Amino acid sequence: MFRLLKKKVSNLRNFRRLPRAAKLEAARDKRGLIADDPGNEQVIEAGVSWLGRAQDHSRSSDGGVARHYSLIDGWASSYPETTGYIVPTLLEYARRRNDAAVRERARRMLDWLVSIQFPDGGFQGGLIDSTPVMPVTFNTGQILLGLASGVMAFGDIYREPMRRAADWLVGTQDADGCWRRHPTPFAAPGEKAYETHVSWGLFEAARVEPQAAYAQAASRNVAWALRHQRPNGWFSKCCLNDEAAPLTHTLGYALRGILEAYRYARDQELLHAARRTADGLLSALGDDGALPGRLDADWRAAVSWVCLTGTVQVAHCWLILSMETGDARYLEAGRATNRYVRRTVALAGPPEIRGAVKGSMPVDGGYCKYEYPNWACKFTIDSCMLESQL
Repeated sequence: MFRLLKKKVSNLRNFRRLPRAAKLEAARDKRGLIADDPGNEQVIEAGVSWLGRAQDHSRSSDGGVARHYSLIDGWASSYPETTGYIVPTLLEYARRRNDAAVRERARRMLDWLVSIQFPDGGFQGGLIDSTPVMPVTFNTGQILLGLASGVMAFGDIYREPMRRAADWLVGTQDADGCWRRHPTPFAAPGEKAYETHVSWGLFEAARVEPQAAYAQAASRNVAWALRHQRPNGWFSKCCLNDEAAPLTHTLGYALRGILEAYRYARDQELLHAARRTADGLLSALGDDGALPGRLDADWRAAVSWVCLTGTVQVAHCWLILSMETGDARYLEAGRATNRYVRRTVALAGPPEIRGAVKGSMPVDGGYCKYEYPNWACKFTIDSCMLESQL
């Protein structure tokens, strides 16, 4: 009882020290979601504009995208990993809207990424000014997604950097398909099943540079990860820091990697594996379209807050599955979940948060507390664009 009281007093003191903007946002979130869904198009437009501001206001001023905007200490420096996979989002938006300015933003991001690539092909983990500076498998795989889209959009200028990144991933993979040699120093140690999202980067490289080695390495990793999938679809070894209750964010990474393996190889076993995980996540979906931020091995909520990034990643996967299978459950779930996330997005107010997506709902939840991470915005745009297409 005394320990609980002490914790409450500490929490109250910490809250009182927060900047006014953080207190106001926390109070708004306690009142719940806004009543009306602003719809796909408004959220897409506002999100793309916010990513542009995140590029322009990055603390490191280098052409990359600021990792986040914090209600406590403002804009962060650029984050190579997520800048990498923001590139295909902006290129797809620019293609649909014939928007030359957004296309040029994506090119600036690519040029910055190429400028920081290690000679052996890898890319660093963490923010651009993080230490230690060392090549990391996961971050390289995410940047590879951007480089592959850069080759498709701009031609051979990005082909050699793409090849070097893909070759580095192939060369550093263990024989069983797992990547163990270059883990991130910014997460708990150990093997990671969500590195199927790295495999997706190799599949995209194989599409623009048809080398069997890329697709084979990607397939080996997916096969390794599926050995850690339980019959109910849940994955062990699938979190940054809590294997017993993984984030929906990392579960979403794992699911998307398997889906992209299926879309590359059209192997029905891969589709069945993706559906096992997708169906498990369906069982955790709330009536309001929310997913708990962490889920245990029986797909039960392990926390009370929502990881908005993971929620919208899973929504995107459900929408892809609705296209691949015709199963209306996935379409309905994807729409409901997108709608939930859209209702957390402010379309008016300070430009630092207008169009941005919080790490958690409420904003003081356990993922990216009081922050608007750039990847939450990126995944929201992706999922809303796909819903609009459908």
